[in-house]
Amino acid sequence: MTDIDEQGRPEPPLTADESGTLLGFLEFHRATLEWKCTGLDATGLSATVGRSSMTLGGMLKHLAWVENYWFSEWLHGNDPLPVWKAVDWKADPDWDWNSAAEDTPEQLFALWHDAVARSRALTKQALATGGLDQLAKRTWPDGRAPNVRWILCHMVEEYSRHNGHADLIRESIDGLTGE
Repeated sequence: MTDIDEQGRPEPPLTADESGTLLGFLEFHRATLEWKCTGLDATGLSATVGRSSMTLGGMLKHLAWVENYWFSEWLHGNDPLPVWKAVDWKADPDWDWNSAAEDTPEQLFALWHDAVARSRALTKQALATGGLDQLAKRTWPDGRAPNVRWILCHMVEEYSRHNGHADLIRESIDGLTGE
């Protein structure tokens, strides 16, 4: 049975195996991002804090790209989806962040939700066929490849870092605070 906290987030399991623990923390952090972004209009999703250009909308789009990049492109060796393949990343390496203001909140949430759903399915497939030790299909130039465990830990780190940013941005918009 999964415990759900007052913000609707699934608490990571206290006694799961390694993959259950990693997936539990990743789902908790995904739900934290959703909580911090939910209920905002385009103006709210485009708000910044101080001198930073980081926005919650940019964060949704960036994390949609990160989900696809690690679970689809790296782990399974798939080509980028059309939305990411059409980008001239050399001209704008921060396109995911910079272009989010052009999207509606509905488009941003749909892009992120779709990426998360694909990542869940691809992770389930990888765990069923090779477990946490399964190596990604893509490799670094020296031939080394991360395994599923590394990718899951990296994604927990990615969400954790950005959820800290999300806390500050959301508080500046309407005072919403929380862990």
